[in-house]
Amino acid sequence: MTRTPDTAAAQRPAARRRKPLFVKWAMDTGWRHVVAIAVLVFGLVPIIYVVSAAFNPNGTMSSTNLLPTSFSLNNFQKLFTDDNVPFASWFMNSLMIAIPAAFISIFISSLAAYAFSRFRFKGRRPMLLFLLLIQMFPAFLAVVALYLIFGNLGEFYPVVGLNTRLGLMLVYMGGALGVSTWLMKGFFDTIPKELDEAATIDGATHAQIFFGMILPLAAPIIAISGILAFVGTMNDFVLASLFLTDRPEMTLAVGLKTLTAENSPASYFGIFAAGTLLTSVLTVAVFMSLQRYIVSGLTGGAVKG
Repeated sequence: MTRTPDTAAAQRPAARRRKPLFVKWAMDTGWRHVVAIAVLVFGLVPIIYVVSAAFNPNGTMSSTNLLPTSFSLNNFQKLFTDDNVPFASWFMNSLMIAIPAAFISIFISSLAAYAFSRFRFKGRRPMLLFLLLIQMFPAFLAVVALYLIFGNLGEFYPVVGLNTRLGLMLVYMGGALGVSTWLMKGFFDTIPKELDEAATIDGATHAQIFFGMILPLAAPIIAISGILAFVGTMNDFVLASLFLTDRPEMTLAVGLKTLTAENSPASYFGIFAAGTLLTSVLTVAVFMSLQRYIVSGLTGGAVKG
């Protein structure tokens, strides 16, 4: 069927209209898809490479490819059977330090946040600004001071000196009054003070109000702060490497780094990748278990704000 000149002329404007629509979509939305895909590839490539190295039967860096060509659990087996790799001991040390340190840090932060949110006292604002100012300086700036303090303290109280897990826990708890206090204080401000006044009229004390009413309402922000404290403690290397030097007392981060430092990093790369993969599984499990609190905390804070 031949097209008449009128039909061809009617189709040309339609083609011209489609092209500007595609160009408009590409300039408005299409480039966002390209950037998102590029960021996704940039983030997934290291993860895929670590997974490939963890399941690589040779366990060396030279034999590891981005996409695995063979599958084996030898690296995971060596984590628990090789005498040179006390992975189970390192894992338990990390948990024994991270869980109590995160719990006590969040407890201290919640007490401070409640005081800053509900009470008005002299020096309240300067103290809040001081806490915010401290967070501007990284923790490794205090490494020398901490080393000297706990080195001298260990001479009188060896249980909290250098190369002790309790001493490292005290350092982690010392940084409790920081970001967590600000996060909790902001969430506590969204809880109506009328609830406190009603409980006070009924005869409740400040402790009863805090533990019986404020903490249950603030469960989402406590979960978020707990995740940040737990993950930060589990992933810490600078302070842990300063305090823990004996091999049985090391945490996961220090132990795996020491493993590659004492031996050829290329030959122990598979074991190192397997250890990091198991460590990440724990972190992901914590996030997944507290996901409902995180979502409700973010949405609840947005509604209250």
